[in-house]
Parts: sequence; structure tokens; C-alpha cells
Amino acid sequence: MTAIGRPLSDAEQGLCAPDSPYEFAAVTVDGQHYRQFAQTPDTMRGLLDVARAHGDSECLCYVDANGEKQRRSFCEYFQRVDALAHGLVTDFGLQQGQRVAIAMRNTPEWLEVYAAVVSLGAIVVPLNSWGSADDLQYVLHDSAPGLVVCDGPRYALINGVLTDIGCRAIVARADVADAMRYETVIARHIGHAMPTPWHCHSDDPVQIMYSSGTSGRPKGVVSSHRNIIQAIFSFEYQAVLGIMANPDALDTILSCGDRPTALLAVPLFHVSGCYASFLLHLRGGRRMVMMYKWRAEQALTLIEQEKITIFSAAPSMLIDLLQHPRCEPQRIASLFSIGSGGAACPERVRQLIGDTFAQSYTGTGYGMTESNAIGSSCVGIAFDSKPGSAGTLSPLVEFKTCNTEGDELPVGQQGEIHLRSVCNSRVYWDQNGGKPILDAGGWLATGDIGYIDHSGFVFVTDRAKDMIIRGGENIHPAEIEAHVSQHPDIVECAAFALPDPLLGECVALAYRTQTGEPINPEVLHNELLAQLAAYKRPTQIVALTSPLPRSPSGKVLKGELPALVQSLPG
Repeated sequence: MTAIGRPLSDAEQGLCAPDSPYEFAAVTVDGQHYRQFAQTPDTMRGLLDVARAHGDSECLCYVDANGEKQRRSFCEYFQRVDALAHGLVTDFGLQQGQRVAIAMRNTPEWLEVYAAVVSLGAIVVPLNSWGSADDLQYVLHDSAPGLVVCDGPRYALINGVLTDIGCRAIVARADVADAMRYETVIARHIGHAMPTPWHCHSDDPVQIMYSSGTSGRPKGVVSSHRNIIQAIFSFEYQAVLGIMANPDALDTILSCGDRPTALLAVPLFHVSGCYASFLLHLRGGRRMVMMYKWRAEQALTLIEQEKITIFSAAPSMLIDLLQHPRCEPQRIASLFSIGSGGAACPERVRQLIGDTFAQSYTGTGYGMTESNAIGSSCVGIAFDSKPGSAGTLSPLVEFKTCNTEGDELPVGQQGEIHLRSVCNSRVYWDQNGGKPILDAGGWLATGDIGYIDHSGFVFVTDRAKDMIIRGGENIHPAEIEAHVSQHPDIVECAAFALPDPLLGECVALAYRTQTGEPINPEVLHNELLAQLAAYKRPTQIVALTSPLPRSPSGKVLKGELPALVQSLPG
């Protein structure tokens, strides 16, 4: 066993012992046998209600579009959640199994609607607030909710189809003539207790989270109470495990004197934002500082003013923050716990964190919408010692890689990653039933390429569909991107395929620098790309002046890059 693996293994044995908070139990779901955490509530109501104990301590600081701060305690938050839930049942007749969509940017109301709907046992449908009218209307038609809670801008985009699909609207932070105001519902029912929830089974659906797919229409991933509860407990378990394996980090956290406070700047309609940036902090009593819109300069100010200690975000956001001209160590001295979303932390982010912080507790992880964000995680000493790794598996997760014929590969051999766990969603939403996500053995084919090493660390090397096939040779874009991103001036880059009349596909590269100025071609070819095999080297390189197109989860939309490159002058 490695020096990294031993403390993790020792900590796991203590955490998972019988009668411990994270002891295991066997469970059968749809005929498949899984391991799950035994000491968990059965429904989302029980998962969230523990946060009521945090009482009058501050729950949320929301910074609106004008920079004004609105603060709410845990008591105030749950009073509003209860009022909304009471109104949904008494005024709107919400019933078990009905769907309620959320179509708004990150606001306190988003957090309230989510908690109210899932606590009742209805089904919440978070919509992509970055989407166009067509995107939003498609998901509304597909999910067919009876009610949507939205903000003014989203209401303007969807109002034209609500009557057609029989959906009523409640509008927050705006006055509209033909819809109920959110604050009117709250005012009518404030002071009422949460209604008695319907009798729900652990495997009843409670959420439809639409995948942020990099091409085509998104698919609604149906999650049960059990899926989400086990995922949240897995997050909590891995957080405790990380601290136990990194005692120096615990000493620093306890001695800093700052209340645990998280900066919430990632979209809530994605599993990483909803689970890791909202539900985990709510249950843990950690204060959340929510931004109206991501702006690196404002984030720096908030870290300094609000003494933020926790920030988890997409790598591009961390680069924006740490490369900002006003980013100085003394301004962000409170920040200690840093998470980089995605399968593995880019080397550029690692370098910036090392250059900026004398000490930090940094981590990354791997998961997807269909796995309810659960896969592997990597923090502290493991993060520092295993560059490029997405960490060790959740104890709930089984892992294998397969070749293109579906045959399982030996440990250490690269192939398509398959995951099996009680957290995996079973079906995609379909009004006529449900389209299976898992195979007959309960395995989820992720579409990601990677492997697990003999120490139990997961490495995700690429997306299967992103692979470039040049003259029959498979080329992984991530390998090219890893070399290019080493340049200190490059903020982001992406390797992708362009059609080639002779080879089928050739390699292209798009990149953006901090200043917008291109890198000397000789530096690119002779210093950054020279170590690559000749067939892997890009034949077309383009310097961009605007950010790469990305999905809400931060993935580069590589399908849009060929057209983007062709549209550029010259």
C-alpha cells in the first residue's frame, strides 16, 4: 500500500465500522445488489430538516445585481421554505408525483423552491437559466410541469408556451400582470408549518436534472430520494475522510477563527452546484455567499469582506480569480479550501494555487449528472501527490474500464469508464415511461476514457466522443491540452478535430491568453508541442480573443469550435 493510500484506508476503517455514522448496509434496487450508507433518512425531507437546528446563525448572504447584500438566517430561510410549501399545496393544489420547474438564475428563491418541492415529495425540475427561449421551452415541453417558478427574464422567454402545456407560473423578483408574484405567496402563508409530506418511498422520483450534454438536446436524468441522499452522504463521508487523512488541514481550519463560509458562484441547475455548493453547506450549517453573476473582481472583494473560506468552481473561474491583477495573497487570506470541478485539476490551476497560497486544502473530483455527481474525489496530500488524478472512489462505487467491444480491461489499462453504485440514476425522463441509463448489470457507461491505477486512484484522460481519429490513429485532445496549458500566459485551450480529405480528421488547437495577444508560433511548436508525436501535433492553431464556448457545467463545447474557427477573419 502506498504512503498516500494507507492514511485513507485507516480512516475509512474507522468511519465505516458497525454503528458508526457511515456504516454500510446491503440494498437491492430493481433486482441489483448495492452497498449504501445505513444511517440515512428515507426521504429528502429528512435530509434537509437537520439544517433547521442551525437556528439564528446566518445561512445566506446574497449579493444582487446592484451589489446590495441581503442576509437570511437558517430560521428565516426555513420559514420561507415552509410558507412556500404550504402555498404550493393549498393555493396550487400540488400533489405527489407532480413536477415543479425552476427557471431562474442563482437567487435565494431558487434555494427555497428546491427545498420546498423536494421536502413535500413532489418532483423538482431545475432548468438551465443560461438557455435560450428554445432551450427552455424544449425542457418545459419535455418535462411537462404543472407549475414553474421563474424570474422575470426567464418568464419573458417561456410565457408564450405555458398555456399550451398547462403550466402555471409564479414569478420572483419581478412584477408581471398575468402571473402570481412569489412574495405574495410567501406573505399569504408565512408562519405556517411545512405541510405533512405525502408518503414517499426511497426509490420514488424527486428530481429531473437535465444533462448539460455537449451536443444535441439535453436529457432529463431522473433521480430518486435514495440516489440523492446517498450521494450527499457520500460527499460528506469523503469530506470527513479527507480531513482525517490530512490532520494538518484540520488544525488550520480550527485555528483560523473564521466561520466556515462558501462562495456560491456556480450554477445551481447542475449537480455540482446543487449538491456540493448548496445541499452540503445547508446541512453542515456553513454560511453561503451567493453572487448574482460571476465577476472575478467582485469575488475578490467578497472573499476579503465576508472572510470566505471555501470556494469550489470550474477551472476557468479559478484561473480568472487567481490571475486577476488585484488578486493579492493578503486579500484572500481567509480562503483555504479550494475545489476545482472536473475530472482532474489542470496543471495551470495547480501552479496558480501553489504560487498564491502558502497553505491550502485543495481538491478535485469526478462524477456526472447520471451518477448524481458521485465517482471519486481527491484532496489534500492525495491531490498534491497524484497530479492528474481525479482521486479515489467513493466506497459506494464500483469501477471498471472496457474496450470498444465492451470487454472489461485489466486494472491500469485505459478504456471507457463504467461506474456502478446506488447513486446512479436508472432512467432518463420520458413521459411514456423511462429510457434506461444502466445496462442489465446496473453499470453506467460514462463515455469518458480513463483508468484506475493499482493504488486505487482514478485518472480520466478524455471523452470518448472527443477523440480525434487521424488516419486511423486515436489522438486524445487532453494530452495536447496538457502540454499547451503549461504556458503561463494561456488561460484556456482546446484541441479538436477538423475534417481532412486525406486523413479523415486533422488536429486543430484554439487557445486564449490573459491579454488576448497570440503566443509566438515558435514557442508553441518548439517548446509546448515538440514533445508530442508528430501525428498528434496541431496542423491549425488559432488564438481567440474571447472565451471558449462552454456548457453550464464548464465543459468546452468542442462541437462549436470548427464553425467558430471558420468564422474568424483570415
